[in-house]
Amino acid sequence: MNWHRHLELVPHYLANLVLVLLAVGALRRVAGDPGTPVELAAVVAVVLAYPSVVRRLGVAPSAWEDPGE
Repeated sequence: MNWHRHLELVPHYLANLVLVLLAVGALRRVAGDPGTPVELAAVVAVVLAYPSVVRRLGVAPSAWEDPGE
């Protein structure tokens, strides 16, 4: 197991978590209590969009580029 590879991903996991919390918080502030299915949809949207946005910004970790190692 390559610990440096895993440590490189920690900031991205934390950023993803913060973005999910912000998205759900904003959704609750705007829509009140939208319900679990709507919140789940927001979480899925953020989690699925994150890698594409990070790659487009050019800050993707090298662990995402070479999965074979």
